[in-house]
Amino acid sequence: MASQDWIEKDFYAILGVAKDADEATIKKTYRKLARKLHPDQNANDPKAEARFKEIGEAYAVLSDPEQRKQYDQIRAMTHGGARFTAGPGGGGAGGFEDLFSGLFGQGGGGNVRFTTRGGPGGAGGDLDLEEILRMFGQGGGGGGFPGGYAGDPYGGAGGFGGPRGARRGQDVEARTTIGFRQAVTGDTITLSTPTGGQITTRLPAGVKDGQRIKLRGKGQPGGPGGEPGDLILHVAVRPHPVFGREGDHLTVDVPVTFAEAALGATVAVPTLDGGSVKVKVAPGTPSGRVLRIKGRGVHTTKATGDLLATVQVVVPQRLTDEAKAAVETLAAADAGHDPRAELFERARG
Repeated sequence: MASQDWIEKDFYAILGVAKDADEATIKKTYRKLARKLHPDQNANDPKAEARFKEIGEAYAVLSDPEQRKQYDQIRAMTHGGARFTAGPGGGGAGGFEDLFSGLFGQGGGGNVRFTTRGGPGGAGGDLDLEEILRMFGQGGGGGGFPGGYAGDPYGGAGGFGGPRGARRGQDVEARTTIGFRQAVTGDTITLSTPTGGQITTRLPAGVKDGQRIKLRGKGQPGGPGGEPGDLILHVAVRPHPVFGREGDHLTVDVPVTFAEAALGATVAVPTLDGGSVKVKVAPGTPSGRVLRIKGRGVHTTKATGDLLATVQVVVPQRLTDEAKAAVETLAAADAGHDPRAELFERARG
């Protein structure tokens, strides 16, 4: 369920992307900002920390297709605080009027105005947007108000005007942003419930960015004899400045010197737990080769991933006279060999 933040905050502006930006652009922009604003890179900077939380909140909504669709619809309805009138008969060109005509007698009888703030709802009166959002709650209702809403005495199969029964409580939605390491190893978090209390739940190891977790029975209380709804938790994962993730595998770029790549060496590769592991680089290893380290990826109940270390050969920026002479000797020994000959041959073919 949307919150007031959806009305007041422009998540596109917060991330600095266009409203029609695709998923790849949104993800790329978020990761760039997250690396720049990450608390590890901005110690004791409250402004950076606040901005980091803002972009995390925006990404959690815009990266989820369903949440983004709902957000766009709500922003379109409330932009500028305009009021909308459902004309008599429910006719017209569609849009907002068509959207709400089914809620109020299929367009029959009187005008209903909607505004972001106002008095109690009803024919000819102002209906607060939060009330509109509650009417669009999840749950299987019938009749006049789909699924019922908070305080609705006529929920259940009978719909508006029907007898009150054992009505199931509404599902509610919550969001949390966790660190990369928390997502990989799992963590215990505390959430606020719709009734003002708190619940503690364990996030399993291997939670992915954008994943939704259902907490059964943690939503709105049901009617007399009815079971409570569920809490749908949307999880956003902050990117790590060093490690990435491909399914259950972790990824890391490992710089090596030209000499190490050419002659071979044993180098240390960092691991997510803060330690390191020794990896052998074979002689003649090119930049971009992936070295697989078994069992150092994400551990879940179903599988254990690996750590994929990608070799990045570092080209020296400054050379001593001795080093320059050595490289010139290597170049002379390699004269006549064109490393791009095969490339051009394949290109012509």
